[in-house]
Amino acid sequence: MKNIMKKLPIKTVVENLLELQKTGDSATLLGIGPMSKNCVQATLELSKEDDYPVMFIASRNQVDSDELGGGYVNGWNQFTFAKAVEEVANEINYDNMYYLCRDHGGPWQRDKERNDHLPIDIAMELGKKSYVADIEAGFDLLMIDPTKDPFEVGKVIPLDVVLSRTVDLIEFCEIERKKRNLPEIGYEVGTEETNGGLTSTETYETFITQLKEELEKRDLPMPTFIVGQTGTLTRKTEQVGTFNFKNAYDLAQMAKKYGVGLKEHNGDYLDDVTLLEHIPSEITATNVAPQYGTEETRAYLNLASVEARLVENNLIEKASNIRETLLVHAIKSERWRKWMVGDQKDLTVDQILNSGDTALQEDILDIAGHYTFNDDEVKKEIEILYNNLASHNINGKRYVVDHIKRPIRDYAECYNLKGVTTRITSL
Repeated sequence: MKNIMKKLPIKTVVENLLELQKTGDSATLLGIGPMSKNCVQATLELSKEDDYPVMFIASRNQVDSDELGGGYVNGWNQFTFAKAVEEVANEINYDNMYYLCRDHGGPWQRDKERNDHLPIDIAMELGKKSYVADIEAGFDLLMIDPTKDPFEVGKVIPLDVVLSRTVDLIEFCEIERKKRNLPEIGYEVGTEETNGGLTSTETYETFITQLKEELEKRDLPMPTFIVGQTGTLTRKTEQVGTFNFKNAYDLAQMAKKYGVGLKEHNGDYLDDVTLLEHIPSEITATNVAPQYGTEETRAYLNLASVEARLVENNLIEKASNIRETLLVHAIKSERWRKWMVGDQKDLTVDQILNSGDTALQEDILDIAGHYTFNDDEVKKEIEILYNNLASHNINGKRYVVDHIKRPIRDYAECYNLKGVTTRITSL
C-alpha cells in the first residue's frame, strides 16, 4: 500500500513522465481546481480507484491567507485547505499521491489587489506573503506568475520584466523554504495569458534559455513546468479556443530539452478528439477548473428538479429554494464577468436581476454558481435539499460527488492516467 506521506517530489513525477514518453507509455497529468470539498472527494476517489497522482491547483482568489482576504472556496486559507484535503483522504482511505499547488501566485493575482491598482512594491510584498503561507502549509508546487499588471492593461509586459520578477520570486521562495528546512518544491513559470508574451515558440525558447541562465547564476532550481499557449481558451461554459497540435508538440519538445514539462491551462470542456491528442503532443499536464465547478452546480439543479417532482406528488411538503438562491448569489457575486463575452460583462447586477432575461440569468447561474457554495444561505438550502431527498432514499451528496467524477474520468481515460503511479514509481 502506498503511503501518501512518502510521495515522490512533483519534479520527480514530471521527470519520470518525460522518461515514459520515450516508451510510449506516458500520460498527461490533471491539475484540478479545488472548487469545493465535493470536488476534492471526487478527485481523490478517482485517483485511488485508477492509481494516478493528482494536483489541486488553487488560485489566490480560491485559497489564500486570512490576512490577505481568504478564499471563496469554503473560506479556505492554505492551512485549512491542506487540512480539508487530508481529512477527505483519511475518510476514503486514500493511498495514492496528491499535490497541493499554487495556481497563478504572485503580484496582483487577487482580483481586489488588481482592482485597487496597488503599486508594484506593495503588490510584490502581498504576493510574497501568500507564498510564505503556501510554503509553510506544505504546498508542493508554486506557480510564479508576475504577468498581471493593472497599469499595463491590454499591453504585452516586456519579457525582461517577466523574467526578472520570476527569478526574484523563485529566489525569495527558495530562501524561505530553506530557512524552514522544508523539502524541495516544484515551480511553474510562464502563463497562458497573452499579456505574458509567451505566445510563439521563438519567444518561449528565448524565455526558457534566459531563465535557465539567470537561475544558474543564483544557484536556483529549474522549474518543473512551463506554461505554454496550446490554443485553448475558456469562455462562459465552453471551450472557445482551437487546440493547436503542432504548437503544443513543438513547445513540449522545447521544454523537454531543458528537463521541464509543458503545462497547458484553460483545458476545460475539451472534446475527446482533442483530449486524445494530448498524449502524442506530449503535454505533461493540463489545468481544468471552472468546468468541475459548473458540473457541481448542474448536479444541484438536477436534484432540485427531482425535489420538485416529490412536491408535485405530495411526497414532501416544501421544497428547498436552492435554484433561486444559487441564481441570486451567482449574479451578485459578479465573478461571471471574467467568463462573459461582449457587452454582457458590463451589465450591472440590478440590470440582470430585473431584466427578465431568463436565458442570461441561467447562463450566469451555470458560469458562477460554484463561486457561491460557501455562502451561508446557499449552504442552508443545500442542507434542506439533501434532507428532502434523503427522506425518499436519495443520497444527494453521493450523487453530487459522482456527477463531478464523470468529466474527470473522461479526461483521465483519454490522458492514459490509469496506473500511472505504478509506472512512475517503478522507474
